[in-house]
Order: sequence, then structure tokens, then C-alpha cells
Amino acid sequence: MNQEPNYKELYEKEHEKCADLADRIVALESDNEELQFKIDKIKNNAFWKATKPARSIIHFGIRQKQRLAGCGGPKDILRKIKNKQHQISQMKSYGTESFPTEEEAKRQRETKFERMVKISILVPLWNTPKNFLTEMLDSVMNQTYENWELCLADGSDADHAYVGEICKEYQSRSEGRIVYQKLLKNEGISGNTNQCYKLATGEYIGLFDHDDVLHPTVLYEYVKVINERGADYIYCDETTFRGDATIDKMLTMHFKPDFAPDNLCANNYICHFSVFSRELLEGTEPFRTEFDGSQDHDMILRLTANAKKVVHVPKLLYYWRSHEGSVAAGIGAKPYAIAAAKGAIADHLKKKGMSHFVITSTRACETIFRIRYQILGNPKISIVIANKDHADDLRRCVNSIVEKSTYDNYEIVIVENNSTTAEIKELYKQLTDRYEFIKVVIFEGTFNYSAVNNLGVKESTGDYILLLNNDTEVITSSWMEELLMYAQREDVGAVGAKLLYADRTIQHAGVVIGLGAHRTAGHSHYKIPVQNLGYMGRLCYAQNMSAVTGACLMVKKDKFNEVGGLEESFAISLNDVDFCLKLREKGYLNVFTPFAELYHYESISRGLDDQGEKAERYNRESAQFREKWAAVLEAGDPYYNPNFSLDRSDFALR
Repeated sequence: MNQEPNYKELYEKEHEKCADLADRIVALESDNEELQFKIDKIKNNAFWKATKPARSIIHFGIRQKQRLAGCGGPKDILRKIKNKQHQISQMKSYGTESFPTEEEAKRQRETKFERMVKISILVPLWNTPKNFLTEMLDSVMNQTYENWELCLADGSDADHAYVGEICKEYQSRSEGRIVYQKLLKNEGISGNTNQCYKLATGEYIGLFDHDDVLHPTVLYEYVKVINERGADYIYCDETTFRGDATIDKMLTMHFKPDFAPDNLCANNYICHFSVFSRELLEGTEPFRTEFDGSQDHDMILRLTANAKKVVHVPKLLYYWRSHEGSVAAGIGAKPYAIAAAKGAIADHLKKKGMSHFVITSTRACETIFRIRYQILGNPKISIVIANKDHADDLRRCVNSIVEKSTYDNYEIVIVENNSTTAEIKELYKQLTDRYEFIKVVIFEGTFNYSAVNNLGVKESTGDYILLLNNDTEVITSSWMEELLMYAQREDVGAVGAKLLYADRTIQHAGVVIGLGAHRTAGHSHYKIPVQNLGYMGRLCYAQNMSAVTGACLMVKKDKFNEVGGLEESFAISLNDVDFCLKLREKGYLNVFTPFAELYHYESISRGLDDQGEKAERYNRESAQFREKWAAVLEAGDPYYNPNFSLDRSDFALR
């Protein structure tokens, strides 16, 4: 007969936990208030205000000194200057130099695909400057794939009557492919685009801004992936260029990842040039007027959620003009876009069954967002730490967990492997005597990172596993919640944190497959200062990655077991990457979040794998990894654009 639980006792325990957590939060808030008071007092001081110019000069000098300190000497400085020059020179090759020769253009025009789909390009017009308008129209007329339709809805006022005149002139020589309608009134970008859509007769729809330029081969490339891969939503890489200049005067080049749902929620990285199957609209209109200012983000979220095959063409095929008043020139041009973007994301998340989330702007940009998801229930997290000696490191790691963490339903499983010092044995006793949620299990035999952690997981009792190196130290008090909010999702496998070296440069911000000298895997944004926004703001929002490091990795225990845990044939290296790829193979998304930060005093425990026997072992395991994942490596990392170099981790061009 089952004994009825003592509800009063359970309630008292939970009440005690809540009270303890509330005390911690109050203490943290009190510390923050005190610090803010001190900062405000300093900033309001007359001397502080008077010395602002001098401080600016001093801070500039400090920044330059820090930059030079991280350069590694004159040779490295010269290498970086040379690389910068390479990036600038490469810009030309993505502009008019990339346009097809007459021979290649002729070949593309004569290509007969199995599906010669008709693409209706929608362009809402409003007081478009003459030169912008003609460049836009020419870029469509010059397409090497010729089964297109250009639908123009003109909301221009009487002072810009030339817009209609120019359009009609182009229409007369378009062989019926340009459809023009003068609107009775300007309905805004959403309303005007929807009027364009009413004119469209194509199987696929493309969205094109009235002041931008298309690469001559973009439609050809898109129809190619429609035929070869069954794509029903397609996008490409893009660049911004100076207002009245040619497209070769580029400002930024945005080389994008393949479809990444978490990236898209936080940041409309897809943007241009979106072409999609008409069927995806399911009788609705492309743009919803309630999201004016972020209507494209709303539409992309809706359509990609329904798409069967989203395909990214990793070529720079869209030129986004930056001029006064355009979104490309800065979000300040359209401040209402921020609220609209939050609304679009919220609507998308609600349709996915989520609730009680919070969307806030990040330091990267007001329309790049941090999303805090609700933690469901109070699941138990098992923190598994492999350890051999290094009492000081383990003590620091455990103390930081206990003292800084706001999440309280966890256990720590320390897996002891061949320690020899009396100091570590004493620390084990101190920890287990003091904390009932800490236990030590013994792994016997030669060190094998995978086997050690697999034993720790086997001995754990939690719903979630958090693999953690003993040479880490918690920075973010809500680090477990930040990882858990993603790990709890059914579509997510592994979740990783942002790890910093002691000098506050980045050790880990997600793993890129194929990166590095061994062409196995490497960390993105490696050794970049923590203040850096990252490539296109990628250090400021949670995103999908092929893998995350096992130095701090959370995964649901059921999923850990589903893929057989860590592969023990990878005794030391690449076992975490192999594990993440096994999860990816099962259809799960892996996520890196920059909002869980820890220090990682990398390789203190075991040393670096760059010399002697350790180097030989790493070479063997690298060869094994390349053989096992040959097809994945050949395909390339979907979250790392093939235009980037695999020799560097800073998103430099090849």
C-alpha cells in the first residue's frame, strides 16, 4: 500500500526554497541599486562632466592599447592590415565584377528547366527618385531567367507623376511582363504591396524594394534550386551600398546562415531577396498592415513556418540601397518598426504554443532581440563535472554554482578519476558533508572524457544533464535558466553558453563544423573581446549552431540517452561535437545563447592538445571525426556561410 505524501512537509520545503531564492534576488537587486546610485552620483558630479573630453581621449588610448595588445606583435599587425585590405578588395568581386559574361548570360537564358516557373516580383512604388527607379527596373529587365512578371503598384503623389511615366515607358518594351497600376491613394508599404499581389499571376512571388537592385542571375539561381531541391522559400546573401553610388560602393556585406529558426525569431536575417511559392500564402495577403515597419519580418516568420523546403542561396545577389529615410540607413528612420517587430515575433511564438515570454532589444540593434521563455515546471538539473586533482579549480567552480545560481533544483555529480592528492580528497569530503545535493562517483581506468561523463549521467537523477568543466566559473546568476529555457523545447537538442577567458575575450560562442587547421571543428568569434557585437550582431542573440562545446552543455536526459550519450571512441577530443551532430542527425536544433556567461580557464586540468603524445592523439581523433562525418563536412556547416574562410574564426572572407 502506497503511503500518502506528507503535503505539509513538501509545502514547507518548497516554501523554504522560494524564500531562499527571493532572498538571493533581493540581495542582487540591492547590490544593483547601490551600484547604480554610485554611478549616478559620479555622473552628476560637476568635475566628472567637465573632464569628459579628457576621458574620451584617455579611453581612446586605452582601446588602441588593448587592440595592439591582442595583435601578437608587428607580424600579426601586418597580417591583420593585409586581411582588412583583402576584405575591401573582395567587395569588388561581389559587385559588377560578379555579373555574368555575355556568353554565360546567353547560356543561362537558353537553359530549359523541368519547371520553368513564373516569378511575380512585387514592387510597391512611392515617390521613388528617378535614378533609383530606373536602376531597379533595369535590374529586372536584365535578368538571365526570363519567365518573370514585374507587378508595380504606384502610390506616388502628384508631384512625382514621372514615376508612372517611366514605368509605362519600360512597360511598353517589356513584352507584357511589366504590369503597372496607379493607385487612387497611397496605402503604405503593406497596402501597396498587397495591391501588387492582386496583379500577380506567377507560381512564385518575389518581394523587391523600389530603390534596390537585383543581381542579373538571381532569378536563374532561384529557379535552379526550385528544380533541384524543391525549394518553396528562397533567399540569398545581400549587401548595402551608398545611396547615389554604384553597387560597387558597398558599406556592409551580409553573408547569411542557412535557415535557422532561432536566429530568425531574434533577428530578421533573411530579409532580402525573398521568393516563395504562392501556395504558402494560403489565401492570405503577403503583408499585414498591423505590422507596418516590420511587415517583412512578420511575413517571413509566417511563410517559413509553413514552408516544406527553405533554401538559402549562398551568393550575394541583392543590393540594398542605403540613403536617408531607408531602413538600410538605420532603424532610427522608422522607429515604429521596433514595436512592429516585437509584435510579429510575439504573434509567431503564440502560434507555436508559447506564452509568457519577454522580448527586449539588445545592445546590437533595437530590432535584434533577446527572448526570455517561460521555464515550464521546476525540473531537476544534474550538473556533471569530471575531475582529477585540481582542488582549487573545482572549489572555485562549485562555489560559483552554489553562490551565484538563482535556479535551485539541481544536483552536482562529480566524477572522480585517478586523483592522487590529499587536498582533493579532503575537498570531496567537505563538499559532500556540507551539501546533500553533491555526490562523488568513482571512474576507474585511464581517463576518457566521454566514458567519465557517461558514468556521471548514469549516476544522475535529474531531468536535464548539464556537462560542465571543472575549470569554469559562473558569471551569469541565471545561467541555468538561460540554458533550460531552450533545452526544454521539444525541437532543441544541446544548448551551450558563452565562455570567456580570464582576459574577457571569447573562448566559445558556438562551434563551426570544418573550421580550423584540422578541418574538423572550431569556435566562432574566438579571442574576440567580449564587448564586440560579433559578425552582424551575432554575439547578442540566441542562435542555432551545428554544435556547442561540452565545457558547458545542457541537454534533456532522454535526448542524451536517445543518441547513446558521448561516443567513447572519442576519448578526449571532438566528443562534444560528435554528440551535437548526432542530435542534429535526429532532427534536433542545437542552440548557443550569449546570455549564459561563464569563465572558462581552458585546459587547466588536462593541458593543451598541441604537442607530443597529446598532439598525436588529437590527430588520430581528428582523422576519425573526418571519416565519420565526411558527408557533413563536405556539405559544409549550414550555419556558417561558405563565403567565409575556414582558416579563421572571425568571419573573414575566403
